[in-house]
Amino acid sequence: MSDVLLVVVDAANVVGSVPDGWWRDRRGAAERLRDRLAVDGVPGRDGPMEIVLVVEGAARGVESVPGVRVESAVGSGDDRMVELVAEAGERPVLVVTADRELQCRVGELGAEVAGPRTVRP
Repeated sequence: MSDVLLVVVDAANVVGSVPDGWWRDRRGAAERLRDRLAVDGVPGRDGPMEIVLVVEGAARGVESVPGVRVESAVGSGDDRMVELVAEAGERPVLVVTADRELQCRVGELGAEVAGPRTVRP
């Protein structure tokens, strides 16, 4: 799997990018994002990929589904995403977030970054 693109999605940041009432049900919003990723993947990206959705806070405990592995961050979701990028080694990685600090942190590790609209219209 060293050539399979690893896509790490910042669930809180992507869900929070659209004011659709997500704050009333954070877990449900994360599950809807997970399900959309399982069906649509990353539009515009061809080839095999592994999608990891990182959840935190009230969204912890969301289950993985075929096509999307869900990681419940014990502490900071940002820290878990940085760990995932570091663990990827030479593997290509795309991190989906609008968080500028996180973009810098993972960019320093060689990850490509993209905003929430990459996976959410």
